[in-house]
Amino acid sequence: MRTVFEVVRRPIISEKSTALAEVGGRYSFEVALKANKQEIKDAIQRLFNVKVRNVHTMVMHGKVKRVGRFETKRTNWKKAMVTLAEGQKIDFFQTK
Repeated sequence: MRTVFEVVRRPIISEKSTALAEVGGRYSFEVALKANKQEIKDAIQRLFNVKVRNVHTMVMHGKVKRVGRFETKRTNWKKAMVTLAEGQKIDFFQTK
């Protein structure tokens, strides 16, 4: 079994994900490519002490990039959209 830090790599913080978090309680995370929805749900609940309602996952395919005459492909990665229960929230930037 993977640890929570192996399953959840990092939160995705962008304008779109911040707006979804404020309005609908949906947060985006980059997760391990082999992690399933149940592992992601358990990891988020243990890591942030929140109640997860559901998880949507998608594989983001790596882009093909060129450097001069050479082409390389970036690696694929998995994105998880986590919906929290009513009244729950995650504060990534805690201010005191």
